[in-house]
Amino acid sequence: MRPMTAKICAADSVRTIDEFEQDALRVAGAIRERGVGLGDRVMLKAGNSASYVCVLYALMHVGASIVLVDQQEHQEETRRIAVRTGVKVTFVDDDTPIYPDADPVHLYELMVAVADHQPTEPALSFDAWGDLPDGLIMWTSGSTGSPKGVVKSGASFLRNLRRNADQVGHRSDDVLMPLLPFAHQYGLSMVLIAWLTRCSLVIAPYRRLDRALRMGRDAGVTVIDATPSSYRSILSLVTRKSSLRGHLADVRMFCVGAAPLDAPLVEQYRTEFGLPLLDSYGSTELGNISFATLDNPVACGRAMEGIRLRIVDEDRRELPAGQTGEIEVDTPDALEGQVADDGTIVPADATGWQATGDLGHLDAGGNLHVLGRKFAVHRMGYTLYPELIERKVAAEGCPTRIVPLPDELRGSQLVFFVEDEDMRDAGHWRERLCDLLPVYEQPNKVVVLERFPLNRNGKADKKALAVLAAQV
Repeated sequence: MRPMTAKICAADSVRTIDEFEQDALRVAGAIRERGVGLGDRVMLKAGNSASYVCVLYALMHVGASIVLVDQQEHQEETRRIAVRTGVKVTFVDDDTPIYPDADPVHLYELMVAVADHQPTEPALSFDAWGDLPDGLIMWTSGSTGSPKGVVKSGASFLRNLRRNADQVGHRSDDVLMPLLPFAHQYGLSMVLIAWLTRCSLVIAPYRRLDRALRMGRDAGVTVIDATPSSYRSILSLVTRKSSLRGHLADVRMFCVGAAPLDAPLVEQYRTEFGLPLLDSYGSTELGNISFATLDNPVACGRAMEGIRLRIVDEDRRELPAGQTGEIEVDTPDALEGQVADDGTIVPADATGWQATGDLGHLDAGGNLHVLGRKFAVHRMGYTLYPELIERKVAAEGCPTRIVPLPDELRGSQLVFFVEDEDMRDAGHWRERLCDLLPVYEQPNKVVVLERFPLNRNGKADKKALAVLAAQV
């Protein structure tokens, strides 16, 4: 382990962790002056930046109940969330769509106002925030339905991240670069793991991966966390411009999550970088669950200490290793509840085994293999799981997303969207798909896209694909 001073590195600033915490204490004083105190509910809606992380830490120090909203969320949905959760103050940046009567506090106003202040407290502490049953309210992506307000206690969220850091092996000499939005489970996890392990954090523009790679080079990044789509783009950049390969020379772990990972991409990273892509499994509701590691780079790895996994059939009977069924999780880090329409918290029955709605299996070593959502369609007398078909063809080099459409005669039609940056014609892909699949799983229509549309979490946007499917 090399000696180093941990830093927070952004596009326009580099601060040691100690300096950064002093900034957060100054901002905490300004937040209190605006009437925000212990248990007050506030909204934080902004893009990734050093100011975002600083204000986040300050709000945690003050002990506010933090409602995290994606920066790209529409104005009306933002208003609905604000009214529903009863937020006292809304914190935003300049690029945030916000409804006209929100009267927000801009992050830069806070930073400028406290620039010459001295902190009135000796150290940053998240203890008061940890005691809140509603320390954090996050919104699910809504890719398959309406977004839900998931309520987590501060203590359980941090406890889950300590399990995460211990299993993955984050170290104080690491330099983390999460190429993820901080308003969601995965990105937020990495921001706070940096604080828990006292390691460096690079706040890079995750939508401009060329710039992110340059920042990673300059900061000596050792751990990258990103979605599969970002890793495909990074590989494409390195393939087109070999000099970028050196920007990743210090990386020791490529970690991935938020969406299904295709086997060919894993092998491409082994070939190009000599390192595996370390997959993971978790959810907003249940927290981070399992991780592949350098010592065990298999599928999504084993469940973290204190968390149990099992696979069950339709009658919730536990299945042996190797058999596919629904994934269930028993975790002490689950949600406290969900936000009701009137703003109250509906407690969750989150003790014991929790159904996830995901399909998968455990191997003999206890490693979790996630196959997709438990969403069935009926076709030609067969019960099919589109995401299982997607996994099957992806393993053969056909990155595909399937949208089923109702069909009175067959039960369902299947529209296959294939991602191909070379934009080969649909006939090419239809032939390949039909070679791989039995007749009852074969496509009715094939549509080739240069890139899948993505939602804010970096997953393929099934809503947008459903709209396209209805038009072809």
